[in-house]
Amino acid sequence: MSDCIFCQIAAKEVPADLVYEDDQVVAFRDINPQAPVHLLVIPRKHISGLDTAGEADLPVLGRLAAVVADLARKEGLEAGYRLVVNNGPDAGQAVEHLHYHLLGGRKMSWPPG
Repeated sequence: MSDCIFCQIAAKEVPADLVYEDDQVVAFRDINPQAPVHLLVIPRKHISGLDTAGEADLPVLGRLAAVVADLARKEGLEAGYRLVVNNGPDAGQAVEHLHYHLLGGRKMSWPPG
């Protein structure tokens, strides 16, 4: 989708601090970090949210999880990290492109916001 900021980042039409990319997944640092480590991990394919992912998207969803685990190790988050997916406006999803927030580097409280 040409008007989707995350699609534009994945296509390198908009600059971002990329930390990982392959043929299915792109990861970059959040411009408004909520923790010392705050990465956004997205599929290259435009999927607006988890609720719109279908059976055909299972391979990329699995790839997203594997990339998150690898990035957490590379970012030194051995003590733990939080993975957040906001789905829909009531959950605070600001960009309608599936994205995982990988947060770490500080103690997290519960319940979150």
